[in-house]
Amino acid sequence: MSYEVTLARVREISALLAGGAAAPSADRSAGPPAPPSAFASALREAQAVPPGALFGSADTAARIVGAARGEIGQAEMPPGSNDSPRIAAYRSATAGSGVGPWCAYFTSWVARQAGAPLGDGGEGFGSVDALYAWAQRSGKALPATGAVPRPGDLIVFDEHIGVVEGVLGDGRIQTIEGNSSDRVAQRVRSPGEAIGYVRLV
Repeated sequence: MSYEVTLARVREISALLAGGAAAPSADRSAGPPAPPSAFASALREAQAVPPGALFGSADTAARIVGAARGEIGQAEMPPGSNDSPRIAAYRSATAGSGVGPWCAYFTSWVARQAGAPLGDGGEGFGSVDALYAWAQRSGKALPATGAVPRPGDLIVFDEHIGVVEGVLGDGRIQTIEGNSSDRVAQRVRSPGEAIGYVRLV
């Protein structure tokens, strides 16, 4: 592609992004640029895709589980402090956070990493109660009774929260939980322990 044709394409992209018509090529001596119709249509379609819709819900759920798995073993330093450099990173996903119980910080961080941030403005939560209340208001909460959890769901306990990693054949739930014995840990839970779930996708 010649320099002139490249410049014409750049002007075309700029015009499309600004919402205007494609700018004509300034120099026709190199020949007319390729017809913009197919390119322009593809660009317009890409611009029309809502944020987060480039991935399917299964992809988002897999990213939630993957982000949580990548943190297994991260621990408080010192134990019992509710803090470490990594836990400080989890807090960064929550507006107005401070050192304290961090299971909700962890799930807020995981959700943000997966492209499904928690809260109306993606502000995250430091409180399990506030997180579950938001999920109820936004139609993302599922009651424990009758719900079948899926990988990528958040599992809500009394004052604790984690990520559903999988469901075993006997119905028990594999989880990844922050602030579980002072670390990010895998657990196996009975469905009866949950008070509800949050389905983000």
